[in-house]
Amino acid sequence: MKLKKNDIVLITAGKDKGKKGKVLQVFLKQKKLMIEGINLKKKHRRPKKSGEKGQIVVLPGPVDVSNLKLICSKCAKPARTGYQIDGKKKKRICKKCQQET
Repeated sequence: MKLKKNDIVLITAGKDKGKKGKVLQVFLKQKKLMIEGINLKKKHRRPKKSGEKGQIVVLPGPVDVSNLKLICSKCAKPARTGYQIDGKKKKRICKKCQQET
């Protein structure tokens, strides 16, 4: 998977299309990501102690990788990503500006 935690991504499909967000968590096996402020779900929480009230909590849900594009840190445009092998090190590059992201 070419996207990592703390990357800035653009949503290309779904109800949040066109929005940008920061990657909070990566689920490798499911190929999904949690993104800050995107795909928000409401969850009803029960009271844990007696006398406490229940509440509705808004949490981000996972988004499929195919619906996202990485925003290049150099050219600030959404672009496809590739890899260049430099000796034993593999670095991620932007396909538009050919700079390391």
